[in-house]
Amino acid sequence: MNGVTTPPASPLVDVVLPCLNEAEALPWVLARIPPGWRALVVDNGSTDGSAEVARALGASVVHEPRRGFGAACHAGLAAATADIVCFCDCDASLDPSLLIPFVRQVLDGGADLVLGRRRPEGRSAWPVHARVGNLALARLLRRRTGLRLRDLGPLRAARREPLLALGLTDRRSGYPLQMVVRAADAGWRIAEHDVPYLPRTGTSKVTGTWRGTWQAVRDMSQVLAEPAPPATRGTAQGGIPR
Repeated sequence: MNGVTTPPASPLVDVVLPCLNEAEALPWVLARIPPGWRALVVDNGSTDGSAEVARALGASVVHEPRRGFGAACHAGLAAATADIVCFCDCDASLDPSLLIPFVRQVLDGGADLVLGRRRPEGRSAWPVHARVGNLALARLLRRRTGLRLRDLGPLRAARREPLLALGLTDRRSGYPLQMVVRAADAGWRIAEHDVPYLPRTGTSKVTGTWRGTWQAVRDMSQVLAEPAPPATRGTAQGGIPR
């Protein structure tokens, strides 16, 4: 059963941090959560004490026993209470403080979903096979939705209730892409900003190998083959109704 521990009252923003054995990276990541925001560390079955480290550093901890990146992300979204929800990897490859202008753009009404375009800092930050897979998916996304995005990175911000209304169902690697596809089908305004991408701490669970990368590509290709769900058909174009 999912559960959240020690949630602070009325956070300005909730930052969902899917976590599987990231005890080493957590201090760096949590130290960069902006003041007044809440870190929701979603423990996805860690065996290295990640949940205890996160709790000791002041984060709220959500337990999601079902393995999968999408399962962890969605558990965090379901546990969030703030109007704005952000997502960030928990491996120290991305700085959550970079989300501040993302949130500002959503609050100002300039976009409904803001994504970070990863710009690698050094060759080891983003392996070639991962870049190739990401490029292939970006092209498929353009064909499916018309969006000219250059990355499908995990750093992002949007309003919580509209995100929940998208009815996201993928619980594996396709979750981030499904969010973008269904948002596009619903007429959301989607923006993209460059962000530095650092070498991750520890071993990647998805893009660290060719096999993991192409498994992710397969998951995401299945998402792209899905028709627009009834919940998003007929939504007025030009953004989320307010």
